[in-house]
Amino acid sequence: MIVRALIFALLFGSTAAIASSATEAALAADPVAEKRLQEMSAELRCLVCQNQTIADSNAELAQDLRREIRGMIKEGKSNTEIIDFMVVRYGDFVLYRPPFKGITLLLWGGPLALMLFGLFMLQRYLRRRAGRLADERPLSADEASRAEALLKEPDTK
Repeated sequence: MIVRALIFALLFGSTAAIASSATEAALAADPVAEKRLQEMSAELRCLVCQNQTIADSNAELAQDLRREIRGMIKEGKSNTEIIDFMVVRYGDFVLYRPPFKGITLLLWGGPLALMLFGLFMLQRYLRRRAGRLADERPLSADEASRAEALLKEPDTK
């Protein structure tokens, strides 16, 4: 029973993959549409990988988005309409270079704010450390002799 199910899955699962790649190959036959797809894919972020464009990503979502874009190109939609559709559907985060506006302020200003906070904390640490080092003075003769005596005492534990 399990063997039959496995054979069935292998046979019919592979035909779906072949059909999908055949559809993509047919759509890729139009060089103008493919160039538009590549340009737009380079501007859209993969929501799974987050540090790759959908052109670079092999995630299923990126493949679906490329298919969606191909379909919209085939329908005759402009690049602006396609990008606007993606932004409405997924938000400004889908853009690899989001526009500078109030809602994306954290995306643009966050790294700068983190760097400034890190520099502030480093400066604060270095000042405290310098203050502690300035407070340290060499041991007096009496303190040095007591420390020497403590070090020479045998352990009585």
